[in-house]
Amino acid sequence: MPDGPGNVPDGLLPGGDLRAVRRRIQNALVVSQILGGLGVATAVALAPVLAEAIGGSEAVAGLASTSSVIGTALLSLPFAALMARRGRRVGLVTAYAVAAVGGLVVVAAATAGNFPLLLVGMAAFGAGTSANLQARFAAADLAEPAHRARAISTVVWATTIGAVLGPNIAAPAGRSVAGLGVPEAAGPFLWGAGVFLVAGLVMQVMLRPDPLLTARALARASGAEEGSGAERSLRAGLAAVAASPSARVALTAIAGSHTVMVSVMVMTPVDLGGHGAGVQLIGLVISGHILGMYAFSPVMGALADRVGRLGVLLTGVALLACATALAGTANGHHAQSAAGLFLLGLGWSAGLVAGSALLTDSVPQPARAAVQGLSDLIMNSAAGIGGALSGLVVAQAGYGWLNVLAAALLVPVAVLTLLSLTRRRKVTARQRQ
Repeated sequence: MPDGPGNVPDGLLPGGDLRAVRRRIQNALVVSQILGGLGVATAVALAPVLAEAIGGSEAVAGLASTSSVIGTALLSLPFAALMARRGRRVGLVTAYAVAAVGGLVVVAAATAGNFPLLLVGMAAFGAGTSANLQARFAAADLAEPAHRARAISTVVWATTIGAVLGPNIAAPAGRSVAGLGVPEAAGPFLWGAGVFLVAGLVMQVMLRPDPLLTARALARASGAEEGSGAERSLRAGLAAVAASPSARVALTAIAGSHTVMVSVMVMTPVDLGGHGAGVQLIGLVISGHILGMYAFSPVMGALADRVGRLGVLLTGVALLACATALAGTANGHHAQSAAGLFLLGLGWSAGLVAGSALLTDSVPQPARAAVQGLSDLIMNSAAGIGGALSGLVVAQAGYGWLNVLAAALLVPVAVLTLLSLTRRRKVTARQRQ
């Protein structure tokens, strides 16, 4: 695929202007990310409240969010397989449609008081998060390799807008269903379903030409080896990861960063509440965490393109280590907890952006969609396990030990990244001789 900004063969792109196509695709993805982030954030905060009301016990309140995480993980592979065969547009539109159906199922479950149906709906609702995650890879399909991390980070950054606005419209969304026989806590899911439908429509109309299919066409036109359909299968994706040390480093970094972030984040409100923090203060701390996750992703992308993916991955490890140290030793000092959670989000941003760019760099173009779906499956599965176990750790040993164990997960990430960086420097030194 041509990496430069120049023209491409006639017939492949409108006017042969690759730069214009890149801008149009990025704009479409940014709009979809704002909407997707809005759809998730509007509803997901009230999922535990809804689960407790239907299930009749605090013990089952966390199962709704857990079902959403599991749905995100399990749906990553079929969506990735669909994208590998049919392109990004079909895959993303389908994901948003499934999420919209999930939202409607949640509303139906809430109205009927059916707890198992609620969990099914939440799992399908997780498709919205899956779509948001896959969109970052769509931004990388046609990006120049030297600017790939920046393209990914721009799309990740757009989630900030929806994530900030979402919780603020949850209350009016709940009030809007008054008189319809729908529980107030289910109102945001009805709105979320509508937002996901709009996001899918945006993808259907604006994501043209399809970035993945266009990247493959440009690869064929430039004489690069495109490969057969079999080389786009999930089995081929596994083989591509097994053959690439850099891809294994990237997968480890993405999964490790995400697991550390989720494991600490989900139990922080409990720790804050146990030390006297009110709902408003807890909300401010979590808002600062979300700001760290998304708002500074363009900085991480620019650094990853300029100083290298591995350097930013190590920076992310350092930030996450500092975050666990601050949060784990706060002991009721709320400002210290807030600083720790902000750094937790910042470290996650570094790991996700640099890791996603490194993963895309490290595997052949035909296998990328499958490998990227595998990455989302692994990161969400690991985080789901981490989030589920974090409550047990806090109950048995305390929040401080949770942070110690989370920091221990960073050790393999740091070791693999340092080994990869050392190998790369040795190769560079030999080439200079």
